Amino acid sequence: MGQEKTTKQILEEALRADNLAPLYNPEAMKELDKGFRGWKKAAFQEGADEWHVTPRTVSGSNTPRALLYTPLDVPRMDYRSSLGFPGAAPYTRGVRPNMYRGKEFTIRQLAGFGGPEDTNERIKFLLAHGATGVSIVFDLPTIQEYDSDDRASRGQVGQCGVAVDSVDDMDILFRDIPIEKISVSLVTHYPSNTAILFAMYLAMAERRGIPWDSLRGSVQNDFIMETVVRSAPEYLPPGACFKIQCDNMEFIRRNAPRWNFITYNGYNLREAGTNAITESAVAIANAVASLEESIRRGQDADWLGERVAFFWSPASDFFEEVARLRAVRRLWYRIMKHRFAARNPNSMLMRCHVQTSGISLRREEPLNNIVRAAYQGLAAVLGGAQSMHIDSYDEAYSVPGEAAALVSIRNQQIIQAETAVTQVVDPLGGSFYVEALTDEVERRTLDEVDEIEKMGGIVAAVETCWLHRKITDYACNEQRRIEKGEVKIAGYNYFPASDTRFPDIDVFKYPEGVEERQSQKLKILRQQRDRGRVEVSLNELEGACREGRNALLHCIQAARAGATEGEMFKAFRAAFGLWRPLY
Repeated sequence: MGQEKTTKQILEEALRADNLAPLYNPEAMKELDKGFRGWKKAAFQEGADEWHVTPRTVSGSNTPRALLYTPLDVPRMDYRSSLGFPGAAPYTRGVRPNMYRGKEFTIRQLAGFGGPEDTNERIKFLLAHGATGVSIVFDLPTIQEYDSDDRASRGQVGQCGVAVDSVDDMDILFRDIPIEKISVSLVTHYPSNTAILFAMYLAMAERRGIPWDSLRGSVQNDFIMETVVRSAPEYLPPGACFKIQCDNMEFIRRNAPRWNFITYNGYNLREAGTNAITESAVAIANAVASLEESIRRGQDADWLGERVAFFWSPASDFFEEVARLRAVRRLWYRIMKHRFAARNPNSMLMRCHVQTSGISLRREEPLNNIVRAAYQGLAAVLGGAQSMHIDSYDEAYSVPGEAAALVSIRNQQIIQAETAVTQVVDPLGGSFYVEALTDEVERRTLDEVDEIEKMGGIVAAVETCWLHRKITDYACNEQRRIEKGEVKIAGYNYFPASDTRFPDIDVFKYPEGVEERQSQKLKILRQQRDRGRVEVSLNELEGACREGRNALLHCIQAARAGATEGEMFKAFRAAFGLWRPLY
């Protein structure tokens, strides 16, 4: 937007200009402070016990906590600007007035293994047992943008996700799935892969006669995934990735208006090695930068904001995760209103999907993972998430088996139907502890956004490898704390049951022969397609990339012609060159 002020400076000025009305009477606060000091002095000998402790949890942010919270910890709370009402600014209490009474959170379990035929059967199984959304995870060759018959793909085809090489595979993957009626999440990770895989999805819908404007769902399309979280032999340069991310945003918003064109992916960044603060700050800094670039191109913040989504990883620090969702929802509202001058309430909502922490899952006593994931899922619901995947207890080993996946669905159904926690909006709102922690998480997140912006923005933070180093430092320190027992993990370093027998779990077995089947399909595809048409479409794609034009339309044309995943990525690679992070 050409402005010199950082997001933090803009929000601080707006807050000072707001006519706040503190919720608590100043005289009552003075009396409370006097009484609190007297109670604390009488109840605790000086130095006998530390008032503040710092919880040590897996992926925790090490935020100190007081022993007790009172109104003294939120002395400036203004109900209107701090909490408000659900479905109204500042959206701390939720994005809809009646929240889960009106629309339950979507049960969106990941599905993906083997070939598209195998995953198609798993999708049907999940939907038949109560899943209300579809989420597709792709295998490593597909995510790293290699064809299944590429030498680099050997031994990895159909592992950890589904193999998709062409629009034909996308057609098989969603066979008999009513994509015009159900929300679909494509875990595309990278902007370049979003351009390729979503192009195949659109071409598949087109084959079925389904209008693009009827499709609902989301792609990730996050350049942080491509340049930081990715572990691959080949990287596109950060600036090119960021450009493709913004190109995809524009194309999808215009042509598939009900589709979330980006899901700022805090989840995988946290799994790589960050805490809740960095996870939130990096996603928000990326969102600010990409909206600024889109506005520079002539697009409108309100038009874009309606289809922005976020993806978070609730870990084991229960109240921090509740507070974090409330904090980032309020922060995003303030950013949209004060930095981007948004007017449409729907463009100011922080909509989010969550997946419980994969890095917290343990192979030791794996049934304990059910309990871990249940608490993490409950925290996400109390924080107001819109969509959820609860990890299966066997995901520390492999893709979930059917039995484990069913337990994860039941876990979410129990939260929805048996606990009554969804019947009251923001039930922890007003807790002195939760409100103080919400304020602290928002403050620390904004501070880290400010740090990123002052170094030149999120692209610069990647190009200089600041973010890579931050992840490495945090992950190493976290592992040391676990090894020392400072971070306690039940059954692992905290009361490990070394001589107790537990029943073996039925670890998922990947289907055999997937690599051979995919390779055979590719051989047939290359024999039957119009080679000239494919070559022309790939040349046009490379030319669009070189000339700075939007590549997604050309990816659709290539998909229609029968071009493969690997062939399209080669066009990106030829146009943009490669980059190697040095840190």
